[in-house]
Amino acid sequence: MRSQTEYLTFTVPERFGFVNITPRVEEIVRTSGIREGLCLVNAMHITASVFINDDEPGLHEDYRQWLEELAPYDPSPRRYRHNRTGEDNGDAHHKRQIMGREVVVAVTDGRLDFGPWEQIFYGEFDGRRPKRVLVKVIGE
Repeated sequence: MRSQTEYLTFTVPERFGFVNITPRVEEIVRTSGIREGLCLVNAMHITASVFINDDEPGLHEDYRQWLEELAPYDPSPRRYRHNRTGEDNGDAHHKRQIMGREVVVAVTDGRLDFGPWEQIFYGEFDGRRPKRVLVKVIGE
């Protein structure tokens, strides 16, 4: 059993955005030399997410609208108690909780073993500063 760990870094210039990180994760899997195993992709920040879905702009806009309806951005301390600490990102914590922290994808014959249309995305809900994503490939 072997493993390889790498970190991807992001600075999304907007407060909210989705980044398709599939090509970067595929490259890490390829260079790891692992043929059979698992690939963990994990957002290392509590206001960011990693998820799998289709790379379709309409779907991404639907997510944006849905998340804003569920947890609207409001920097005031009235809506989110978290903002009473001096932060302004209470909504981003909720959005991350909904979209998830990480994904695990099987590695089969040296490649990510996806279903049709599946891609890996980094979701940013409180951008404008550097953040990291852990990619760990484990297997043989």
